Amino acid sequence: MEFLSHATRHLFFTGKGGVGKTTIACASAVRLADLGKRVLLVSTDPASNLDEVLGTWLGNEPTMVPSVPGLSAMNLDPEKSAAEYRERMVGPYRNLLPPAAIASMEEQFSGSCTLEIAAFDEFSRLLGNTAATSEFDHVIFDTAPTGHTLRLLTLPSAWVGFMERNTSGTSCIGPLAGLQAQQQLYKQTADALVDPLITTLVLVARPEETALREAARTSDELGRLGVMNQHLVINGIFQATDMSDLIAKAMQERGDSALSMLPNAIAKPPRTLVPLTGGGVQGVEMLRSLVRPSFMPAAQFLHDPFNLPPLLGELIDDLASHKHGVILTMGKGGVGKTTVAAAIALALAQRGLTVQLSTTDPAAHVAAALAGGSHPNLSVTRIDPVAESAKYAEEVMRTAGAGLDEQGKLLLEEDLRSPCTEEIAVFRAFADAVAAGGKGIVVLDTAPTGHTVLLLDSALAHHREVTRQSLQMPEAVERLLPRLRDPSFTRVLIVTLPEATPVHEAAALQQELRRAEIEPYAWVINQCLAPLLIHDALLLKRQHVEESYICEVMRQHSTRTAIIPWQVAPPIGIAGLKILLADTKPRAHM
Repeated sequence: MEFLSHATRHLFFTGKGGVGKTTIACASAVRLADLGKRVLLVSTDPASNLDEVLGTWLGNEPTMVPSVPGLSAMNLDPEKSAAEYRERMVGPYRNLLPPAAIASMEEQFSGSCTLEIAAFDEFSRLLGNTAATSEFDHVIFDTAPTGHTLRLLTLPSAWVGFMERNTSGTSCIGPLAGLQAQQQLYKQTADALVDPLITTLVLVARPEETALREAARTSDELGRLGVMNQHLVINGIFQATDMSDLIAKAMQERGDSALSMLPNAIAKPPRTLVPLTGGGVQGVEMLRSLVRPSFMPAAQFLHDPFNLPPLLGELIDDLASHKHGVILTMGKGGVGKTTVAAAIALALAQRGLTVQLSTTDPAAHVAAALAGGSHPNLSVTRIDPVAESAKYAEEVMRTAGAGLDEQGKLLLEEDLRSPCTEEIAVFRAFADAVAAGGKGIVVLDTAPTGHTVLLLDSALAHHREVTRQSLQMPEAVERLLPRLRDPSFTRVLIVTLPEATPVHEAAALQQELRRAEIEPYAWVINQCLAPLLIHDALLLKRQHVEESYICEVMRQHSTRTAIIPWQVAPPIGIAGLKILLADTKPRAHM
């Protein structure tokens, strides 16, 4: 890894879920410590698995990793920090406002933006205050700030005036009102992030089109904010050792194709290619093998006998027993929820049910293929988050922003570019699609998060508002909540991959849904090697590691699980979806 030969003091690792940024960050930290440096490795991810990768229990204070002299690590807890924000903001009003208003404020401050700012607050103490980490040569952060966070915290200091004029009582940036004293620390942090002499931003991706597009988008956004010292790590480069293995041959060709079409935004920065491992990179010795490929510890597996869950077809049989309602595919980016939604919609239409597929897939490859009149029982619509957000933002600026000064309007505009806004903006189109489930089956590859559902719930009880800007609630949105919570009407499918991060993030999503009183119907584990007959040595190792995560889903997270095998050809279009739905029995593990 070239960036380690002349490593800056600060290294930030960012990338979409499941690309291996924690593994790469850990491997980098171990390598620098092995070179005699004093290193602090920090994670601000609420679902951090640093403990699992390093084999050491970690808390919110630096803890030495016994097997790596010079390396300390810690897990910052943005959830705890967010809770402290929430109490600072809500506490003074507990005896002044009715319970419904307090519930609304508490839920507003539990959203993704509050957590984002809380995470920034946590690592600002380590990055902006040099005295806090003076004993270390390098500080490595697993999870970098988003462009939205950086823009928000570097805006002109209009927070106080904006809060005084914001009569709705809540805001996505509300937590900042309690952090006025820390503006100077935030400025020092932002200055450190854009200084190429002390900070490197490491973009981690996989040789897949979606992951590379996400890395390009992040690179461009942060570059426009002045974070120019970037390095690209493409993790999981696969070279087949046996070209007679059709799965191995197809996997290599797919990766080669993605790399040949590298987006322009990430074509120029220096890059490191990391070979695909046998899976389950855990423990210091395995981490060392990533930066010293000639060093490869012997693989040791403890076989845990179990039977693989059924393929997707059996789950579709269950779903087909319902003649109306909504099926939601939910999961983190890159797990294939759009493809799963399209496959289910097609299969149900082939069974004679009237089906509407609604997608937010930006590329809309699957939707476009289905939209060509592929089946008389199937119709396809698309919810465009960008268009919905733009329409929503225009309405908010015209109403809530009308009385603000220029700095207040600038802050409100940034507020409206946050993830929270998109969640709320698609609500209206989403609610209309859900309502159509009363006449047939509606399959949606997008859904509100548990936080958004709870925000709706508290808003209904407090002036019947669905947004912080006090806009009028559409009737379809008002009727949405009971439908989502009705298991006879709504069936939520959690889509994941057979890997550590996607499974653990899916488990966190399930907890969030349950907090909103929505019980998932089933889990779908996508892109599994486990049911395939493989003889490539590396893929056989990955196949074995996958089984532990499939077991975890079956035994700890879901009583109804289906798997989808990894496909030789990308499952795009009718032909690809039909192959994905093929009723091939998985091999049994005895």
